[in-house]
Amino acid sequence: MISRRIAVARPLAGALRTVAPRTNLTQIRCISQADIEDPGMNGGYVSPPAQKRQFRDPYGDWWDKQERRNYGEPVHEDNDILGLFSPDEYTHYKPAKGFALLGTFVATVFGLAGVVYFFYPDKPAVPKAYPGGLETELGGPNAVPARSKEEF
Repeated sequence: MISRRIAVARPLAGALRTVAPRTNLTQIRCISQADIEDPGMNGGYVSPPAQKRQFRDPYGDWWDKQERRNYGEPVHEDNDILGLFSPDEYTHYKPAKGFALLGTFVATVFGLAGVVYFFYPDKPAVPKAYPGGLETELGGPNAVPARSKEEF
């Protein structure tokens, strides 16, 4: 039998463990750092102006027609936000017109519901009246009581 010590031993696990030196990170990123024009901040990389690719001419003579960029064109550091596959910027309506359209829709739905409620016909028939109101048939106080469990 194989000894337990040999079966459990992992000679490579100890060799692969290395202690990385701890660094003290004192820089705290905030939103205002994106606006700083510091050439040494990103290694001297020329960052083009921030322009969403959505607003570039779709019929222009681009080298990469899907991303709307030319060969060798520097990429902005926020390319994931400014690229064509990021969420589109909604420019169809201004907020005031959007709220007006939404309010018009809600008013139309409630107005149509009110018109239907106002003009909806009553019941086409009158409920049938029975003598005594079916009191005995439905088990009222004058009805014959049902059999109890002892009678079985």
